[in-house]
Amino acid sequence: MGAQAVTQANFKDVVINSDKPVLVDFWAEWCGPCKKLAPTIDEIAAEMGDAITVTKVDVDSERGLGAMFQIMSIPTLLIFKDGVKVDEIMGARPKAEIVAKLKQHI
Repeated sequence: MGAQAVTQANFKDVVINSDKPVLVDFWAEWCGPCKKLAPTIDEIAAEMGDAITVTKVDVDSERGLGAMFQIMSIPTLLIFKDGVKVDEIMGARPKAEIVAKLKQHI
């Protein structure tokens, strides 16, 4: 299963109230690096889906969420644990780097 799309309407339920760490990928359709990163995010969701929740936020349709978390450039990956942002990854990073950061919070 790939990353779950999240909106302002379900962000609290899916991300903040999650009992597992949550990776949130802030992206946009027109963003080249975001598109390059998307398969990696889906691989992480497939491989780590039991331990974490993987979500994505389209910053064009969910401007409020982008503003709330002060997303200045995309892709930006935020890691939440127990409803709090605990880590941030800027740009299209290698899969191993993203996984290593996630494992710190499991």
